[in-house]
Amino acid sequence: MTIISSDRDLKLRKKSNVFQYIAAVTANLGIVCSEMHYGWTSPSIEILEKGNHTFKITSEESSWLVVAPLLGAILGAFITGIIVDIIGRKKLIIFSSIPFIFSWLMIAWAPSITLMFVARFIAGMTDGLSFTAVPMYLGEIADPKVRGLVASVCPVCIILGILLINVLGSYLTITTTAYIATIVPVLLLLTFSWMPESPYFLLMKGRLDEARRSLEIFRGTNDVSVELTRISKAIKEQNENKGKCLELLTVKSNRRALLIAFGLRGVQQLTGTTVIIFYCKKIFDQSSSFLSPAVGTIIYFTVQLTLSFVASIIVDFSGRRPLLIISIIGTGLALFLNGTYLYAKDGLKVDTSSYNFVPLLALIGFVVTFSIGLQTIPLLMMGEVFPTNVKAFALCSADIYYSVIVTVISKFFHWSERSYGMYVPFFVFGGCCMLGLVFILMFVPETKGKTLEDIQKHLKREKL
Repeated sequence: MTIISSDRDLKLRKKSNVFQYIAAVTANLGIVCSEMHYGWTSPSIEILEKGNHTFKITSEESSWLVVAPLLGAILGAFITGIIVDIIGRKKLIIFSSIPFIFSWLMIAWAPSITLMFVARFIAGMTDGLSFTAVPMYLGEIADPKVRGLVASVCPVCIILGILLINVLGSYLTITTTAYIATIVPVLLLLTFSWMPESPYFLLMKGRLDEARRSLEIFRGTNDVSVELTRISKAIKEQNENKGKCLELLTVKSNRRALLIAFGLRGVQQLTGTTVIIFYCKKIFDQSSSFLSPAVGTIIYFTVQLTLSFVASIIVDFSGRRPLLIISIIGTGLALFLNGTYLYAKDGLKVDTSSYNFVPLLALIGFVVTFSIGLQTIPLLMMGEVFPTNVKAFALCSADIYYSVIVTVISKFFHWSERSYGMYVPFFVFGGCCMLGLVFILMFVPETKGKTLEDIQKHLKREKL
């Protein structure tokens, strides 16, 4: 009888990850929508600057339209950091669908750049909500053995959103694209509402029975007593001192976590990945006649989506550090290659007509190597390295930090490309990859297969 029971539990265990995957996919519909807003500029800015919409904008106006979501994300992340441990991860993720719907409708109806800017600012505020609540939720519901895959759904969905908007925006009007884009937040509202709340949050609120039920659903078994006890003990220890924002700096293990999370996020963005997303069609247009800008952009993001998906599958087998090291070396080489081509073409005025394929080759090389590590792992580790009592403050701060650094990088790209040539930012981003490699080798630990509690012990230099 015991053997039969064990066999039955084993079968349940084989199916236990299903609800984790469903929750990850549905929660990340908000991330898809958010990234559709970020990627929207790639096909749309050219249309607006050329006056092929109901109104025309200047180059300077377009640069601010590009960073409007980043400015909104700062406010959104700050608000979310205050309320996420009060309202809960699930409710905030569901709520995010409402402003996303209205932001797309405002873009569709915008008679001038003013309303469009407001719409993108609102989308950015909601992005700040999503990028605080979603990684937190995924890190807390996932079994340690598959946490890499579950948490990596988030960065994969980032690329999916950018690819979708580039396909739609390249072949449809701005208005039609915005109407179609509202489908994504509607799906978020209709599907994620059925998912359980994070067991960590429920235990933080003393709702033991609900936490047990949540774990039973996510693990696919009734035998969750050991894990429930472990999580309860960890939360009690971590929350003995109520989390304060300053504890991110005053507690040594939190400082290490902050260094890892902010450092990896900074390294990721200093490769120029986000500004390449913002200006992807423009880059292809200026640096290559080998393929049309629209086709080149779609190929770029299709490859990135495919490789990010592959990386999310192998990250729990290969580990985080090896993928990061390979990724940043390859990314740096690709950036230097494209910078060299553009310098020869624009700086030295060399005839490069026989080498028009080089920018496409370099950018595909960039996206391949970037996607296998730098695309997925920084966000994954953000959900792993912080204890529950400061996680809300940490992820809020990380999203604000991300918004600030991307705004600065975007403005730098816009200024340096117009003042000196597009090869300058590519060389700078390549140099940043070299510095990033040193950072990864010196400071980033391996978290593969470890529970969230084990990771905290490692950061505290305790024996596991």
